[in-house]
Amino acid sequence: MADQPVVAARFPVAAYLYVLHLDGPALAWEYLRRHPDYQADWRRRRRRSEAARPWGLRLFEDPTRDARDAHPLWFPSDPAIMQLHPDADPMLDGPVFDLWRMPGRKWLIHDGLRLRMTVGWPGICLRLVLASGLAAGQAYVCAVRAASYRTGQAWMKAVAQRDLDPPLAQTSPRPTAAQLLELHTLQALDVSLSGASLREVAGVVFGADTVATQWHADSALRARVRRLVRRGRALMGGGYRRLAQLPPLEQGRSTAPAQRP
Repeated sequence: MADQPVVAARFPVAAYLYVLHLDGPALAWEYLRRHPDYQADWRRRRRRSEAARPWGLRLFEDPTRDARDAHPLWFPSDPAIMQLHPDADPMLDGPVFDLWRMPGRKWLIHDGLRLRMTVGWPGICLRLVLASGLAAGQAYVCAVRAASYRTGQAWMKAVAQRDLDPPLAQTSPRPTAAQLLELHTLQALDVSLSGASLREVAGVVFGADTVATQWHADSALRARVRRLVRRGRALMGGGYRRLAQLPPLEQGRSTAPAQRP
């Protein structure tokens, strides 16, 4: 058995706190980048864009970069993505396109077909597509699907108010149960992939004191850790597609047809 303090030191909870602020597509990347086969594909075939399609990506993304620095391009596109187009009939007080005056931190990338922009600021992450005819100083309209309507409203409000200055201090609510589940799942998955036992996983995720008092053959703690590891491996193995809102992989012809009533 590996030395527990050494294992815990390799996977400190502080290194996973950023996970609490990730949305579905970003979480999907966190699980995909841990897949050993994806890592091997990245090393061997990263210059072949078509090889990334089975993973649900337009292009390969470096698996050593976490969701704070990586911006994977999912294929097909995120259904909640917003599009900015030139306004053919602008209002007098309507917004004009000015990249540098838009709120939030921005990343630009061309996917081979169009220019995409990711915008992030506390509590909000948006993925946008910029129409080819959109120029600086030009009036624009925002096309958004119903899935991201409320987020789009928040972004348009921030643009209208030119809320560019970050707050001097920021408070955030306590993490939700769903956010903590993702943090614990990723942490448990990493410890498990390192070859640690379930007991060692429990010690890293929940602490040595908890393991000392609550771990035994039929304990609820052991069952919880087992579920976390199983969930993490399932998401890494393909379940991440649901988080990225991608269609499931097509079944082969050899797959037995579903029974019908």
